[in-house]
Amino acid sequence: MKRKFEKIKIGISGCLLGQNVRHNGGHKRNRYCTDQLSKWFDFQPACPEMAIGMGAPRPALRLIGDPLQPRMVESDNQENDYTDKMQDWSSQAINSMSQLSGYILADKSPSCGLFRVKCYNDKNHPEHLSRGIFAKALTDQFPLLPVEESGRLNDPQLRENFIMRVFVYRDWQQLMQKPLKPKLLINFWAQYKYLAMAHGQTEYRKIGRLIANLKKRPIDVTAEMFIQQLMQHISKPASRKNHSNVMQHLQGFLKAALSAQDRTELSKLIERYRKGIIPLEVPMTLLRHHFSHQSNPWVELQVYFEPHPQELELASQI
Repeated sequence: MKRKFEKIKIGISGCLLGQNVRHNGGHKRNRYCTDQLSKWFDFQPACPEMAIGMGAPRPALRLIGDPLQPRMVESDNQENDYTDKMQDWSSQAINSMSQLSGYILADKSPSCGLFRVKCYNDKNHPEHLSRGIFAKALTDQFPLLPVEESGRLNDPQLRENFIMRVFVYRDWQQLMQKPLKPKLLINFWAQYKYLAMAHGQTEYRKIGRLIANLKKRPIDVTAEMFIQQLMQHISKPASRKNHSNVMQHLQGFLKAALSAQDRTELSKLIERYRKGIIPLEVPMTLLRHHFSHQSNPWVELQVYFEPHPQELELASQI
């Protein structure tokens, strides 16, 4: 049941790795990225402002105008407008990013900010919230790419969800390197069924029907619909209720193998997790233990048991 993980290429704002590329000549080193995630991710850093030749230190920048199409200008001299340069560089840089499996962006940045970047009106008041110029270009070009802001990685649920999506997306990218056949798509879905179930039953069933009706559409059309639906479905953290439902399903495979005492112990742990008393890792550890003594080929397929390296201890924090 133990999965093998290879290093995955993901993009990252250079300042988060400790590069002194911020407007004040400093950095925003994120120690979780440099000390933990670097063991599993092959970071590809970039600083858009440095890439367009602004240097560091440099004048502070801000977004102004229409939050859907903001301009990026110097905070103290708005006649110095870098929007076109930033958009041109972003378009060119993104052409070489199709091999990335995720991206971690610096928050609040007028270039890299993903959520809630201040956008100022003509009275120099932050009237709206927008998305950084580069971040918008990236997400427009790769709408399924797992992306997250550095600050939000401090939230255990958002952190686990992002890292999980990176590994799902990488698995899909590797699948797409092979000649696409119905059997490959069926097998991929088989591995991810319980992970999808943990994010809700409605979309889980919808994806299942899509795979069950493979003959209705060209395989490439079905594959595109499948990955769009799957990535959208898992884009938010799974609830304790849904995780508990999945673990109860898995417990059913052990019904004949466990003693009454073992079944009661497992049921109690799942219920304690559902109530928020213990983290996910506790009942999952017991499930893995029981399945290690009761082989089940179908269950052993399930990515749900290890969607990301156990060494990251993500399930111990949610």
